[in-house]
Amino acid sequence: MKHRMIAILAAFLLPAALLSGCGQSDSLAETESFGEVADDAGDAEDSAEDMYAEEAEPTMAKSGADEDGGYEDDAVSAEEPEAFSAEDLPADPDESAVIDDSNADSSLPPDEDPAQPFVLTAGEWNDNENWGFFTNLVHTGLISFPSFGLQPCCRIAVHVTNHDAPVKGQVVKLVQEGEAAPLWIARTDRFGTAYLFYPETTAPGTELHLQSEGAEDVTVSVPQQNDAGQGNNSVPLLEYTMETDQSSQQFDQTEVMFILDTTGSMGDEITYLQRDFASIAGEVADGHTTFSVNFYKDQGDIYVTKCNDFSDDLTEIQHMLNQEYADGGDDEPEAVAEILSETLVEAQWGENTNKIAFLIFDAPPHAGTQDIEKIRNAVSTAATRGIHLVPVVASNASRETELFGRAAAIMTNSNYIFLTDDSGVGDSHLEPIIGSYEVELLHDIIVRNIREVADKEE
Repeated sequence: MKHRMIAILAAFLLPAALLSGCGQSDSLAETESFGEVADDAGDAEDSAEDMYAEEAEPTMAKSGADEDGGYEDDAVSAEEPEAFSAEDLPADPDESAVIDDSNADSSLPPDEDPAQPFVLTAGEWNDNENWGFFTNLVHTGLISFPSFGLQPCCRIAVHVTNHDAPVKGQVVKLVQEGEAAPLWIARTDRFGTAYLFYPETTAPGTELHLQSEGAEDVTVSVPQQNDAGQGNNSVPLLEYTMETDQSSQQFDQTEVMFILDTTGSMGDEITYLQRDFASIAGEVADGHTTFSVNFYKDQGDIYVTKCNDFSDDLTEIQHMLNQEYADGGDDEPEAVAEILSETLVEAQWGENTNKIAFLIFDAPPHAGTQDIEKIRNAVSTAATRGIHLVPVVASNASRETELFGRAAAIMTNSNYIFLTDDSGVGDSHLEPIIGSYEVELLHDIIVRNIREVADKEE
């Protein structure tokens, strides 16, 4: 907490960048540790906490569950971030830090001054890159799936190489004899990695086949559930390398989509995107980047979904954003299934482009049969098209919203983003059940994710 106010207030004082149809009717070096898991995690969490109570080594990042899936006590290393000197920090930990704001305009608070950036803080996590950690969480019962029809546990990791060099943009298919269509299709990322998923109802011992152009087929035998976990909570470790004669595909064009929940609880997040979109676009737009903004509420509201085509007209996109306000959505579930179907399945995405979609939301989908089917189809279509669906979970979200977001991120080879309380903006934010992470500006995380998908350096 000692550095938090310094970093956040410093961000407020930075000059802001200038701000610039389908539907239905700068990084914070915060180092505080994770804290306790929310009470709604239940008795299974409590038992797992006892199992993993061993104290972890000090870290300069926020700490969640430890490497074995348990929880660690708060620990901050003695080394301070380079951005601050000892003179910046009070001698007494309970004493407030003194900030020299003599040159600041105090006529308006930073969050209400349109000339200042609207600051939200966030963390980022990638379950695919921490698969052993994820496996431990599932095996100990801290988290469970499927979530709204998404079952990320039945995962097969594939690395495609050409003379040991990673191949980007390679299509990989998972097929089963006797099935007319592939079980899953995915494209490799910049590291040559793709993730494919088979139905959890697939019988143990079933032979599946990995196929990719220029590579020999790989046969996969579905393991017994109890080979990898306790009872039904099992995560198999299935990982293969395929050598191909194909070269990496490099795409010049990048498509960036924002999917925004505009119901009554999303006022802070709507305001954030309205104020920060021009700055985000200014950092990533290079003459080869287009944007699309899409909005949704729920049945009975002024509209259910409102979608827009991709465009490089930043002024028009800003105008679309500025028309939106938080309203409606009286019950918790929202029209998530509808908006994902319209934006990921029905929308016109380019064929040879880098693709990323940010789903900014705080409530889960409806759980009806048709909703579940739409969600499954939308996520599998995103994987087939190479769309990275990046959830950005906002304030007041529930644990089921977290798990839905994480499942969607895993199955579309994406990062999971969540807002934190460190900005002091809005209501309380749920601490996800993850490992150590850094608190950063949401702006920085969004820009970095776009650049990573576009495979471009800063």
